[in-house]
Amino acid sequence: MNKLLPVVFILFTALGISQNNENSQIIQELKATVINAQTNFPLESVHIINLNQVKGTITNQDGQFAIDAAVNDTLYLTYLGFKPQKVRVTNDMFKFEDTKISLTELAYALEEVIVRPYQLTGFLEIDVKNLPVNSGYQYSISGLNKSYEGGNKNPSAVTKVLGAILNPADLLRNLFGKKPQQMRKLRQMKEDDDIRDLLASKFDRETLIQLLQIEKMDIEDILNNCNYSKSFIQTANDLQILDAISSCYEEYKVLNRK
Repeated sequence: MNKLLPVVFILFTALGISQNNENSQIIQELKATVINAQTNFPLESVHIINLNQVKGTITNQDGQFAIDAAVNDTLYLTYLGFKPQKVRVTNDMFKFEDTKISLTELAYALEEVIVRPYQLTGFLEIDVKNLPVNSGYQYSISGLNKSYEGGNKNPSAVTKVLGAILNPADLLRNLFGKKPQQMRKLRQMKEDDDIRDLLASKFDRETLIQLLQIEKMDIEDILNNCNYSKSFIQTANDLQILDAISSCYEEYKVLNRK
């Protein structure tokens, strides 16, 4: 009987740990308030994204927000003129309703900007030939005021992806293969209106970097290998970049299964 006691104790301990781990994954509604760290005033229209659940929301006029989350999830907060911040969700944030998250204002240093005009000759035929031409194929979507780019039609994006599959060492395959779980979030990101609205207003790729857990250089490499033009990569907003990566990844998955 005495020999059984340690075994029973270990079993109950393991069961308790297992239950705690299960409880930590329970998704609940988290409520909190976002304030200015300098003034303690609430901040309206702050974007909050749960990087684990791929859910987004914004604060109301009182700086309050509610979002589905589980313990140990990471919230990513962004607001124009303030430093982005990542916050780890804890049990106390669910227990107490007065949780406040502070954002710090950014200090901007103005840099010298040099404007370099095109060297025009005054002769239309010559000037037109000297202007840079974007050869990328573009298309528009109803309801959006910006056009999207589908890559050059020759060779096609599918051809570029096919080349990635035929060559296992190709950069595109390596990039998609490094973060398969993160890439699966692409569809969830596209289905969340709050995340789409945020990405449509951003051009710095920072939110995409946090959501996909890849480097900015990786994003550019993916688009280059999917045959998107340099001008598209540099000028597109984050929502357009998301759709471009998603389209490329879907083609990659189809061809990779073959």
